[in-house]
Amino acid sequence: MITDSKLYISGHVCDSDSGETYPVFNPANLDAQVGNVPNGVASDVDRACQAAQVAYPLWAALTYHERGEFLNQAAQNLMHDQQNVEYRISLLTRENGKLRKESAIETTRIADRFREVATYADRLSTDTELPSPPRHTIVTRQPRGVAALIVPWNWPLAILGAKLPQALIAGNTVVIKLSENAPLATAQAIIIIADTFPPGVVNLITGNSSRIGDPLLRHPHVRYINFTGSVPIGKHVMSVASENLIPVTLELGGNDASIVLEDAKLDDTALQNLYIGSFLTSGQVCMAAKRLYVHRSRFEEVVQGLSDILAQKVIGDALDPDVSFAPVNNECQFKEINAIIQQAEQAGADVREFGHQKTATRGYFVKPRLVINPDPLLDIVVKEQFGPALPIMPFDHEDQAITAANDSEFGLCSSIWTENFDHAVSLARQIEAGFTYINGHGPTVQDTRAPFGGFKNSGIGRNFGYEGIIAFQGYHAISASS
Repeated sequence: MITDSKLYISGHVCDSDSGETYPVFNPANLDAQVGNVPNGVASDVDRACQAAQVAYPLWAALTYHERGEFLNQAAQNLMHDQQNVEYRISLLTRENGKLRKESAIETTRIADRFREVATYADRLSTDTELPSPPRHTIVTRQPRGVAALIVPWNWPLAILGAKLPQALIAGNTVVIKLSENAPLATAQAIIIIADTFPPGVVNLITGNSSRIGDPLLRHPHVRYINFTGSVPIGKHVMSVASENLIPVTLELGGNDASIVLEDAKLDDTALQNLYIGSFLTSGQVCMAAKRLYVHRSRFEEVVQGLSDILAQKVIGDALDPDVSFAPVNNECQFKEINAIIQQAEQAGADVREFGHQKTATRGYFVKPRLVINPDPLLDIVVKEQFGPALPIMPFDHEDQAITAANDSEFGLCSSIWTENFDHAVSLARQIEAGFTYINGHGPTVQDTRAPFGGFKNSGIGRNFGYEGIIAFQGYHAISASS
């Protein structure tokens, strides 16, 4: 079945002004077309931004509770038609390649995030008062205006849920740009959401970034940019935004260090959690554990435990219920992860391959690997692999592990595995990361009440939580002489 996607501008689905579309194929079967996507142009961007600008004054004038009611209604609309929900889950699996259970988590999680953000209405409604003397001042906030939300392909619905409801309850109108890869299911969800709101509040554009990316970033109506993606593109976003002094939130991925201490509990559940934290979505998760440092006394135990799990994986088309390990999403990522693995092999590293491939179709299949104690200068350690290959390295003293964890250009997430909570917190405070998990890692254990983001090349600003909402606002002080 071929799904034809649409743009959504000013309350209506529509085609691109170019009339052009491009095909999307199943990463597990490159001969199977999943759908067609409008290939937008600059005039589409202008139409969307104009619509958002027109809708902004009335939307911003609503109270937080009124906007929260719209968010709750959007969540309800996303989930009320179970047949449509199941269709969007299957569509996301077909276009993205990920396991169906992951697609199901994403498809339902965005509704949960709309409901969660709506609960902030009371807190957001409270201003700060600075009583006289010398002056009576009220510190409040106001929305920024039109916000551009740029969403990647790996967990598009979940990541959209870290931006869109926050921007809306803050009082902004939005223009959403989806990745060229795997936009179909997310576009369908956005149209359901957008239909809930007044025309122009939520607008959607799709297409090649070389055609619509910079026109969106440079559009004079855009007053805030929230981007999730790669470091090079994030730097470009920031550079273009600086031309109009537009503030940005940039979540640019990471090379997360996971540290297993001598006293860590390593039962079957813990090892399974370690596997999920590292190999969810075949490793294509910005907050995945990508470097594993293990106390030497537990090193072989961890290697064997993960090896036993990976050996059982069946690689193939995620539509097959027997498949437990999915392909990577696109050719670029396929080439990148294979180049990193090949470099490690050519350097003489101990690279261990696991699982067996069931699907015989042409696809971006990469068997999972463990790379045992590699040279720390290899790309498998230095780079963000964004694929199913995990380096595991021993340490003798905790200060060695902390030093190694911080020896990175990234600073997104990290994790400590130990039965001593207080000690874990003490070590976490020494790690240069925006989020540290204890005895878990990644999106399955994410507390969305807390701000999420990173340091160094992992980006600027925060999503999620109260802090992720007020990022879409500017402070406004109102002061009277006493």
